[in-house]
Amino acid sequence: MLVSIPHDGVALPPELVPRMTPSARAVPDTDWHVARLYAFARRMGASILTPRFSRYVVDLNRSADDASLYPGRNTTGLCPLQRFDGGEVYLDGEAPSADEVGDRIQRYWRPYHDALRDELERKRALHGRAILWEAHSIRSQLPWLFEGRLADLNLGTAEGHSCGSLVESRVAAATASQFDYSWVLNGRFKGGYITRHYGRPVEGVEAVQLELAQSTYMDEETTAWKPAEAERLQALLRRMLQVAVD
Repeated sequence: MLVSIPHDGVALPPELVPRMTPSARAVPDTDWHVARLYAFARRMGASILTPRFSRYVVDLNRSADDASLYPGRNTTGLCPLQRFDGGEVYLDGEAPSADEVGDRIQRYWRPYHDALRDELERKRALHGRAILWEAHSIRSQLPWLFEGRLADLNLGTAEGHSCGSLVESRVAAATASQFDYSWVLNGRFKGGYITRHYGRPVEGVEAVQLELAQSTYMDEETTAWKPAEAERLQALLRRMLQVAVD
């Protein structure tokens, strides 16, 4: 298994910071603490891939051509111009040019995807198959992106195209076996670019995305880690990863 956590980074290039709005400089749309949440996966034998830089520099879970993942819905792009609350990322006149976007793809986006592809190929060569677990989290309420409150656990398999039916059904069954968290399969979040692009069951690579509501393990207002809540959630995550591998 490879656990990919593409929105864990918080760094901003120093030259970019003065061009951003004060709210954006705090990188509020980070998938806070997700690498910490999945740290146990290393003890299971999984690889974990995380970036250094914020999604505001370049969103690693978008395609290089910036095609929309959810046409007709509010969403953020490859080099986001809006925050998840709909506010601006950049000060007036400071948005990146097409040339700058191209440079960010080469400098930040491509190395992550090269590493991801190489590790999947290494695992497939060793084991005959590879499981890609796309680990994400988001605030439970973001009216600009979705109505109401998000389910606690949001599984995405690109409507069953990114993994085989056995992996999908086993992970869903493990999720359904508990009563602490609400959950949905292929609801608002069906899997981003990484899940859709690399999940190719016929070629021996299966991908599952899990978008967690951040309220399940942290304080959404302060971003503070909640140890007891996180530990309880980790027990379920461990079962979900194990059945996907088995």
